Amino acid sequence: MQVYGIDLAKEKFDVNFIDLNGKERNRQVKNKVAAISKFLLELSTSDVLVAEYTGAYGDLLVYLSNQLNISIALVPGYTIKHSLGLVKGKSDPVDARRIRDYGERFFDKLKFKMYDDETVVELKALYSLRSQLVKSRKSLRTGEHSRSQVPMQSIAVNAHIKNTLLALNKEIESLDTEIELLIKANKATKENYELAVSIKGIGPVIAADLIIKTGNFSNIDTARKAASYAGVCPFPNASGKMVGKSKTSPFADKKLKSLLYMGAKAAVKHNKEYRLYYQKKKQEGKPHYLIMNNVSNKMLRTIYSVIKNKTPYRQDFVCLDPRGKNINGSTEKVA
Repeated sequence: MQVYGIDLAKEKFDVNFIDLNGKERNRQVKNKVAAISKFLLELSTSDVLVAEYTGAYGDLLVYLSNQLNISIALVPGYTIKHSLGLVKGKSDPVDARRIRDYGERFFDKLKFKMYDDETVVELKALYSLRSQLVKSRKSLRTGEHSRSQVPMQSIAVNAHIKNTLLALNKEIESLDTEIELLIKANKATKENYELAVSIKGIGPVIAADLIIKTGNFSNIDTARKAASYAGVCPFPNASGKMVGKSKTSPFADKKLKSLLYMGAKAAVKHNKEYRLYYQKKKQEGKPHYLIMNNVSNKMLRTIYSVIKNKTPYRQDFVCLDPRGKNINGSTEKVA
């Protein structure tokens, strides 16, 4: 088995490896189909590629590696940087060597990447476009207040903005329909989607975002992992005699965290269970955003629970407490 360290870039990528004579080698490969295919055909199926995750720049390499049954792992740059201790200097060949070094030292921690199927790729593209349009709409709406304070209003500008907002609303609605149809066209995603939206506070946008980012709840397969990924799970902050407040990690998906916050607001307003929980914590003197983080965490646990049990959420559900057993061995219902 040979480990190849790869430093990805838009136009080309640098490769670092040890040849059969035990000497370190470097080479450059253009980030094009023909060049990548030629490089991969020189490898054995037992070889392993380790690359730094750089977004879309590595998609073609991952796809072609999967086609030729060559294992490839994508590792965050932060993980590589902080695993090698104090390092000096930086260049593409040096980075490729460090990536190879990481792959050899931490081979047991590598998670090999499989490129998404056509449906997931299409779903991600539609959702990404929707996010861009929503951002543009928000930017236009934000500027309305400042424009309204100007003594002389431009009729032409207001007309153009109004037409643009109408067009954006129409396109966003159209994308929402396409996303929902695409999700429901697949049996597995349809089932999980319908189970997720059965929970008050979880709408189509949050459900679609979770399906995309958790790999239909299989890549991120527990509520605990999802809470950590979304940044709604506090981590301990203590060292020796110093015990600080638990904090959420800054390395979180802020988009998902924001969506969950909006869902938590809706849940507190319309779901009696969450509303009582919020009121109880507020009476205890807990800050608003801490309570909302906890509500988001509870929502994720509920989502994973209904998906695991394949049962839609019911607000009047009564669980059986295994601790409350009668003399005859039956369990009592506890609200």
